Amino acid sequence: ASYGPNPICKGCLSCSKDNGCIRCQHKLFFFLRREGMRQYGECLHSCPSGYYGLRTPDMNRCSRCRIENCDSCFSRDFCTKCKTGFYSHRGRCFRGCPPGFAALEELMECVEGCEVGQWSEWGTCSRNNKTCGFKWGLETRTRQIVKKPVKDTIPCPTIAESRRCKMAMRHCPGGK
Repeated sequence: ASYGPNPICKGCLSCSKDNGCIRCQHKLFFFLRREGMRQYGECLHSCPSGYYGLRTPDMNRCSRCRIENCDSCFSRDFCTKCKTGFYSHRGRCFRGCPPGFAALEELMECVEGCEVGQWSEWGTCSRNNKTCGFKWGLETRTRQIVKKPVKDTIPCPTIAESRRCKMAMRHCPGGK
């Protein structure tokens, strides 16, 4: 380095006392640090948060992640770790997981959730297994689990629900 003892020139092949590193040693990444109006080059073993290492024949450099709320990325358009409070899903960062996916809290990732089918029609209004003899009863509808979740700890949505209904015949034929 041109200014060997200068700490700003650590890892540089060429250095400027005003602008820091201009070229880095072969395995290091060039990072252009900005502080207010001033910017200077640094040579780093790995890129800082919000950047990824781009290796080229001419020079390895740190490039900014282009994904919103990304802490570290694999490439310009693929996040590997989201900022705190965001879930990673297919290289992007979300506040909550998209439909059909569930939050895996320990990893802050969205994984395939439990998938359920369509609701059935409402069943017959009944009470105590009878369709008459009462003013009010319950009717039920169900849906099937089409795809089980990746982990057993991920809950499935409700697969059965009931609602209050008015029975068609309050009095049973034959008086019973």
